[in-house]
Amino acid sequence: MKSSFKGVIIEESLEDKAVLKHVQINSTKIEQVTQKHKTPWVKQWTLHSVEIEEEKVEEIAQVLSGALDLKHAWYADFKNNQFHYIVFRNKLFKVDREKRDEYEDVTHYGISIGIPDYQVDFSPQAKRWER
Repeated sequence: MKSSFKGVIIEESLEDKAVLKHVQINSTKIEQVTQKHKTPWVKQWTLHSVEIEEEKVEEIAQVLSGALDLKHAWYADFKNNQFHYIVFRNKLFKVDREKRDEYEDVTHYGISIGIPDYQVDFSPQAKRWER
């Protein structure tokens, strides 16, 4: 049984916004940037809750990886019941959600490129940070 992937793409994280034309945007929320966001170069985050068909998820993840801001550390992620894609600029992780240890490499990578540690708690066992 196929299931779509759901996640969030922050529009301000994209150098090339054309990728947004290839995903289904279910809702959009705009947040004013605060010190906690650690992104002083933008005034707001435009968070698009997206849905991606399973047949297109690999292709969209690759395109998104090349579309993310080259100057700043960002990521986007989306998941279904089985897999979790975490996409960085020119780096893509596909994690089996049942294997907690697979999240460790992703977390270490995210921190190594400058993403605040509280924002890279991808594992379902980790406490999600408040946006």
